[in-house]
Amino acid sequence: MLNIKRFLPLLFLFILKNSISQNKQILYNFAELPQTLLLNPGAETNYKFHIGVPLLSGFSSEFGSTGFTVTDIFANNNVSINDKIANVLNKLTTRDHVKFNFQLEVLNGGFRYNDDTYFSFGFYQEFDGISYYPKDLITLLNEGNSAYLNKNFNFSQIRYKVDALGVLHFGVTKNVNEKFTIGGRFKVYSSALNMESTNNTGTFTTVNGTNNIYSHYLNNVDINLRTSGLVKDNEFIDKTGTYLGNTFFGSNLGIGLDAGFTYNISNQIQLTGSITDLGFIKHKKNIKNTFIKGSYSFDGIEFGYDETNSTNYWNELDQDFKEKVPSGDNQDLYISWRPTKFNASLKYSFGQKRSKECYDNTYKDFYRNAMGVQLYSVFRPLGPQLALTGFFEKSLSEKLHAKLTYTVDDYSFYNIGAGFSAQIGKVNFYGMVDNIAQFNDIAATNNISLQLGINLIFN
Repeated sequence: MLNIKRFLPLLFLFILKNSISQNKQILYNFAELPQTLLLNPGAETNYKFHIGVPLLSGFSSEFGSTGFTVTDIFANNNVSINDKIANVLNKLTTRDHVKFNFQLEVLNGGFRYNDDTYFSFGFYQEFDGISYYPKDLITLLNEGNSAYLNKNFNFSQIRYKVDALGVLHFGVTKNVNEKFTIGGRFKVYSSALNMESTNNTGTFTTVNGTNNIYSHYLNNVDINLRTSGLVKDNEFIDKTGTYLGNTFFGSNLGIGLDAGFTYNISNQIQLTGSITDLGFIKHKKNIKNTFIKGSYSFDGIEFGYDETNSTNYWNELDQDFKEKVPSGDNQDLYISWRPTKFNASLKYSFGQKRSKECYDNTYKDFYRNAMGVQLYSVFRPLGPQLALTGFFEKSLSEKLHAKLTYTVDDYSFYNIGAGFSAQIGKVNFYGMVDNIAQFNDIAATNNISLQLGINLIFN
């Protein structure tokens, strides 16, 4: 029989995992696609101009979780679901988390200013979030405090961040010389929704009491749950159109920068690097922050019976708590930081040599094959998350390219991905997916991502 109480601690994580910033290791530095400029504004370009098909030029999604999968709970293996839930709770740590990322390009374009300079611009919408597993609080909810006397349940484990925003951007790519290319991108963020809580402190402890069976202590609690764009005039905003409208120059704006480079060490060895989303958003409208700050001790309620004077014990407890522990809501302005990302790669090209026609009617030599390594990092509330990728690229023709990747990160040690880029006339199609090895059992995978798009590229 299912123990609902034991199931509740996993419900929130399960919903996030299945309702769901993003490592695009297949797209990075691949086939001179225009979208690679969003990962490295210093990537090489060899075309006159490009325009993405509106709303179709770039779609990407990623889901990830550590610590457990759907199969761990619902696998048909003659183990009771209560035991499965207990096993999951026992092995999870405070560094385990769930994350999601959706990104949709509304507009993407670019043009060559001269032989050495390429401008690019566009607008995209993004939905990004991460939530860490607050093990102490879930243990408290699942098993109660009496089973853990003298244990400090730590509120600092409450860490999550969710953003929905629009990004207007303009970039420039500059060929310094035949070997060195640099680039930068300026971004304007427009936040439609922000929910975050990261720097919380305090503990909850239960000990054997003197005046009652137990004594309970809240020590140095400082919890702040911040939201922007979620509530207006004390009412939740429930209209999708409002959120979409606020992604384009709403009231909560910010700025960001990208920078990157490509350096050809030789004709066959190439080094690249980039840093993206170095920026922030200032939230000043439709804010509702909930806070609790202080300490409190509680020995239980001594019930007494007086037929002439009924006492509302719970109301008295609530009033006593509010008097001794300041709590409530405010509309204080705050700043949220974007999850800054770092990419670097080293690529070795080899095999048959061919010439490719460039934007200036000259020809550039390239090799059919390439292999290399890529390092990715994104800064999250508990520190950077890293991924290391080995890749192999193959040019099947001048218009058809393929890429195979093998990635090791927090979610998997055997993430195999693949992508292709094909150009028919001026029309470019591309598609990428990772974790192919888990396609036969999606419920057992910890991470999966997908990218698709259509561009018009003019050489």
